[in-house]
Amino acid sequence: MVNLTIDGKQVSVPENTTILNAAASAGIKIPTLCYWKDLNEVGACRVCVVEVEGRDKLFASCNNVVEEGMVIRTNTKKVRDTRKSNVELILSEHNSNCATCTRSGNCALQELATDLNIQDLPYEKHLPKNNGNPDFPLIRDNQKCIKCMRCIQVCEKIQHSNIWDVVNSGARVTVDVRDFYRLEDSQCALCGQCITHCPVNALKERDDTQKILDAIDDPEIITLVQIAPAVRSSWGEAFGLAPEFATVERLAACMRRVGFDYVFDTNFSADLTILEEANEFLEKVKNAENEKFPMFTSCCPGWVRFAKAHHPDFVDQISTSKSPQQMFGAIAKTYYAKILDVDPKKIFCVSIMPCLAKKAECAYPIMNDACGDPDVDASLTIREVDRLIKMMQVMPAAVPEEEMDVPLGTGTGAAVIFGATGGVMEAALRSAYFFVTGEEPDPDATFVDVRGMDGWKEATYKLPGIDLKVAVVHGLGNADKLLNALRNGEVSYHFVEVMACPGGCVGGGGHPIHNQYDMYVDRAPVLYTLDKNLPLRFSHENPSVVACYQNFLGEPLSELAEHLLHTDLHGWKMPGEE
Repeated sequence: MVNLTIDGKQVSVPENTTILNAAASAGIKIPTLCYWKDLNEVGACRVCVVEVEGRDKLFASCNNVVEEGMVIRTNTKKVRDTRKSNVELILSEHNSNCATCTRSGNCALQELATDLNIQDLPYEKHLPKNNGNPDFPLIRDNQKCIKCMRCIQVCEKIQHSNIWDVVNSGARVTVDVRDFYRLEDSQCALCGQCITHCPVNALKERDDTQKILDAIDDPEIITLVQIAPAVRSSWGEAFGLAPEFATVERLAACMRRVGFDYVFDTNFSADLTILEEANEFLEKVKNAENEKFPMFTSCCPGWVRFAKAHHPDFVDQISTSKSPQQMFGAIAKTYYAKILDVDPKKIFCVSIMPCLAKKAECAYPIMNDACGDPDVDASLTIREVDRLIKMMQVMPAAVPEEEMDVPLGTGTGAAVIFGATGGVMEAALRSAYFFVTGEEPDPDATFVDVRGMDGWKEATYKLPGIDLKVAVVHGLGNADKLLNALRNGEVSYHFVEVMACPGGCVGGGGHPIHNQYDMYVDRAPVLYTLDKNLPLRFSHENPSVVACYQNFLGEPLSELAEHLLHTDLHGWKMPGEE
């Protein structure tokens, strides 16, 4: 143990503990701005500086380790003045129009300026030119970037995508797309992790709320909204509501008050996805001699973008099943349009997703199988939906729960767990086991090995005629490692689930932002609890899905199902893709 003194307190901590963590262990707060534990400990902002007795200069506490006998002072006049001056300099190059910023009230720089009692700036503002593309799903605002380097670190270390980099030098240094590409011309997966790790609003999603309001206000348009599984784990965070109160039924009620004509559940199409994907996989197993394994899941568009950009040799092994978002849109504008007896072109289909890549996915030119128009007209992040609720003066805490509309509002527990890493695999295995054996496995015991937050999980399950080897990875860095291992012949599997974001969809780039904290660990249990408490636990038991096949699609993998529910991943191109 290392013994030292911090602000007059005797402290003992393990070797190699940073000054910042040593102070925290003693209940002493040192302000930070660029810091993110174990990810970004570079001391770029110089806000966390402290005074060390016997040393002339101040030290960044986030990346300097303690030494025996150190005497540290965290709040002297010199320290306070330096912190304030450093933040004032950062603000001099930051667009501080907080009233029109979507991160106002949830901005680390704004909070720090308040804590340091900065009421005016002694320096002249020097704002760089802003060259972000307002039409791309991910927008970077040069005038708000504080050069904290978090986006670089998460994109490189966690996601292995390497989109962001430090460019220029000296006084001109800034953060931008590597090799001076435009963001829309880069190989960005649109996972959105750079947004959720940004302390300010330098990175954000394209805001599509006005597009939705225009559709709602048009009396000729029928508006439908679908709510993704992971949304129920976090939408209430912006309103201070606990998950057990911020139910999907309460969100459904809020969406009706916003003005949507029909509110549905993406759980319906998640169950549909399982029936298509499980049958697709079982067909491959039957024809194993002529197939390449593993088959990869396809419901995460961030993963698909990453594969097309960095591992194109594996794209043909990705399931042809569309994502639940896109299956829903195709069914809404065919099957449900017939139920309503309306022209599908009058239907405006919106999705609420924890994801930025969904904005790109619904705009791909091949995602228009229902009627020629986009199957899904717009996709909103949870942050956008929370803003929409506030814009329409809806008070969620005062809104009673309301059920989803039918028939596209019925889902099972298997669909709910889509939102957590391993959930798609578990849901698919539940139904695949039933299709092969005619028996339903215990949903609380049989396939639970694929649960949990380990970045790369493996399991083997015995099915008649095959020892089924499966793997689950979350975070694109783990996907990258797995694909390289497959290519090198180090591992082999039959079926692999990949989710772009750490934790799966519960860690998606469209969730509410919590500075310096990854919420996916807290959100996943919400979904497993819902699954356990639902009366239906298997996708093939969903009565609305069964009716959809009986009355419209025929059976899984039918000609109509192939047309509406499956896609060609070569039908659209990533930048640079041949």
